[in-house]
Amino acid sequence: MTKAQLTLEIKQLLIEILSLEIGPEDLDDDALLLGDIPEFDSMAIVSVITALEENYGFATADDELTAEVFESIETVVAFVTERASAS
Repeated sequence: MTKAQLTLEIKQLLIEILSLEIGPEDLDDDALLLGDIPEFDSMAIVSVITALEENYGFATADDELTAEVFESIETVVAFVTERASAS
């Protein structure tokens, strides 16, 4: 899977989980998540990490989940790429 495909999938996943009424093309790759999208709260983060783990076949330790991971679309993509390749 290419980075572009992964980015699109993650955008779609975020839109679905957060119930946003936008399309993936409306989210820039460097779009900030924490603090900029009101729907992206602690409960949403739990739902997002669970979906990422299920979709991409990895498990995450609690100490790996920092605010930096969820800073932007790009940081989430980088995290998934790193975790999925390590499993």
